Formats: sequence, structure tokens, C-alpha cells
Amino acid sequence: MSGKASYPKIVVTPPGPKARELVRGDESLISRSMVRWYPLVAESGSGCIVKDVDGNEFIDFNSGLAVLNVGHCHPKVVSAITEQTKKLIHYSYTDFYYKPIIDLGNELTKITPGTFAKKVFFCNSGAEAVEAAMKMAKWHTRNSLFLAYTGAFHGRTLGSVSLTASKPVQRRHFFPLVPGVTHVPYPYCYRCPFHLSYPECHLWCVDFIEEEVLSKYIPAENVAAMFVESIQGEGGYVVPPDEYFMKLRKLLDKHNILMIDDEIQSGIGRTGKWFAMEHFNVIPNAVCVAKAIGSGLPIGALISKDEFMDWEGGSHATTFGGNPVACAAGLAVIDVIRQERLLENATKLGAHLSTRLKEMQKKYPIIGDVRGKGLMMAAEIVKDPDTKEFGSELSQEIMMKCFKRGLAIITSGKSTMRFVPPLVITRELLDAGLDVFEGVVKEVSSSAK
Repeated sequence: MSGKASYPKIVVTPPGPKARELVRGDESLISRSMVRWYPLVAESGSGCIVKDVDGNEFIDFNSGLAVLNVGHCHPKVVSAITEQTKKLIHYSYTDFYYKPIIDLGNELTKITPGTFAKKVFFCNSGAEAVEAAMKMAKWHTRNSLFLAYTGAFHGRTLGSVSLTASKPVQRRHFFPLVPGVTHVPYPYCYRCPFHLSYPECHLWCVDFIEEEVLSKYIPAENVAAMFVESIQGEGGYVVPPDEYFMKLRKLLDKHNILMIDDEIQSGIGRTGKWFAMEHFNVIPNAVCVAKAIGSGLPIGALISKDEFMDWEGGSHATTFGGNPVACAAGLAVIDVIRQERLLENATKLGAHLSTRLKEMQKKYPIIGDVRGKGLMMAAEIVKDPDTKEFGSELSQEIMMKCFKRGLAIITSGKSTMRFVPPLVITRELLDAGLDVFEGVVKEVSSSAK
């Protein structure tokens, strides 16, 4: 168990009066398509602590949705941003040149898997990186079809949402989407869609793609790429078996189908390696990144093997992508992760986080499964550990009670609690947050009996 920590600090039950007033203002102005998890009205952040407008200080297990891997307002990131704004804020890398995109491009080609020559396309977000990957794959292969996973989340733009298969609300009334996308089951062993058990299944979920999809109704020679999440994010923080991607890669290579790895949520050190796919010893053809690389500034990138970016000039571009200020932030993020040994910290504290969650699992039957890598961990909440019935209402109750007590944490999938604190978190602060979580789980578990 933990020692004493000075956080969280709740001075007024959230949401306080200032927060409630701002929420009302937001509701009167902002698009109804925006859905918030709970009324946390952030005012400032430092390290792993976010402070709301009423003075409450929360331990942040969200990292701004896996964006703030080096913590809130890291001094080196702030300094890099400040210095760059004094020199050049914008000059459209679509049309001209500047040094920060070359510097960050060099760093990204170094840390992404594979030692071959690479090219980088900069954009403004994860969805844009996915859109770029779709167009690049079509251009290079001259094929028009894609494979993706059920449970996948690749963005909400019309192209990326065509790959997304996370929640019906994200696609409802937006049809027709980009044609030619076929979804196959993700290796969600805790809830195998084929009702098989690993390892006795021999990874039938890969053979299924060959035997039931490519051999029967999707011509393999017309498939440009398969989009994968090395750890599925919005689908429930699902981790495949260790050898899954090796078997999948052999299948894709057999049919000359590109593997495009979406590391938007799992990358930039989140799992204890620069990219989660490194855990599976597979080198993808291309990688999509965003979120944590900008530490809160809008930036995304597609990094691929040089030969795949053979599209002609003008075929794809962006005015604001690769903004010099955002690039400066990205360079600082990579430097901080290296200098502060945050990959090692994510691995070490991820193991501790996993241990504590598994200890809770033994005590509280509503925790059906614990999974993850590094500081990308999950605890799936169920009504019954035998039937594995989703505990959607229970997970929502846990989330809201944690918020009231000073722990910022959200769900994933149908009923999974996700743990994505900044990689700079200390064991003391991690334990303080877990103490809040366990107290809530104990209370909810008792009332659920």
C-alpha cells in the first residue's frame, strides 16, 4: 500500500460554483456533439496535478486523454514553446521551409520502428494522420480497399470514421462513409468474439481474415492496407497475445497489404517503449502519431518507409501541419523522455500499477480483467466475473465517485477503467490515486452485491 501524499485536495465538492457557472456557459455556446465525461473545469496544471476553477486539485490519471505524457506544463516544453514563439509562429510548411520540421522529422524517424529510410508527413491531429495514411496507401498501391478492426477508433473525420468501429453514435447519420472498408474482430481474448480460448485457439482470429474474408469476398489483391492499433484504445485498452501481430504481419506480407500502425494513443513512451508495437517485435510499414508528441499543442504525423511516400507534389498537403511552435514542443517532449528516463519509469511504475490492480481484482469481484503495458493499463468492470456481463453502470459510478474525491479518471470501451497518468508520475502519487480508486471500488462493489 501507499505512503501519505499531499494530493488530491478537494476544497469544495466538485463541481463547485465557478465550475457550474462555466458549464452553463459552455452548454449555451458549444456544439451539442461535444460530450464531456464529468464537469471538471480545468484552470491550470502542473506535473500530474490538474486544478479546477474552484481550487480543487486532482490527481490526473487521464493525461488530457493520453496527451500529456511529460506532464502538465513541463518547464522544458514551456521554454521551447516560448522561445519558438519569439522567432517564428507560422510560415506554412506546405509552401516553404523551416528548421523545426526537419529537426522533429529526424527524431521521429529515429524512434519509430525500423532502421530503413523513412519520410514524414506532418499534420494537425491523429485523425489527419490517419487520413494521410489512407491516401498514401491508395496512391502507392493503386488499390482501394482497407481492413480495420471492430472496436477500432481512428478518428471522426469522414475518412477516419470509416475505419472507426467503436460506437454507433460516431457513425450514425453520416453514411455513406468512405467505401471499401471491411472490419474484422480484434484479438480481445477476455471476450473472444469466436468464443474460443487462447492459446488453444491457435490465433484463429488471424486465420479468419485469410479463410473467411480474403478467400471469400474481399480480393486480397485490391486491399491497400490494414489499419491496426497495437493496443486497442477506445475499444477497451485491449492487449493482443504476444505473437498475434507476428502472425498477422506474415499474412499481410503474403498479400502485399501494408500494415499501418495507429500509435496515436499508445505511442511516445506510453507503454514503456517509444511505440507499443515494439512489445510485439513487429515493424509496421507506417506509423501514425499525434496526442503526446505535442504535449497539448495540435500536431500529428505519418511516418512511413521512404518508398511508400511516392505520391506526387500537391497530391496531399496542409497549411498548418508541422507548425514550428508545435514542432518545438515535440522536440522538447522527446528530449524530456530521454533525459528523465521516462520509458524506464513507465515500465517500472506500470508493473506496480498492474500489481495493485490485480490485488484489487482478487478482493473485488466487479474487476473482471486487468490488462495493459507500461502506464497504459485497464481494469474491466463487470457485474459478474463468471458471466462477464458488462458493468457499464458500475464503471460510470466508479468514475463519478473518483471525480468527486479528486481522482481524474475515465472509462474506455463499454465498462473499462483506463489508467493513463503522465509518465513523470511518482510511485507515491500513483499510489495516492490508486488508494482513491480502491476506496471507491470497495464501496461500489459492496453496494452491487
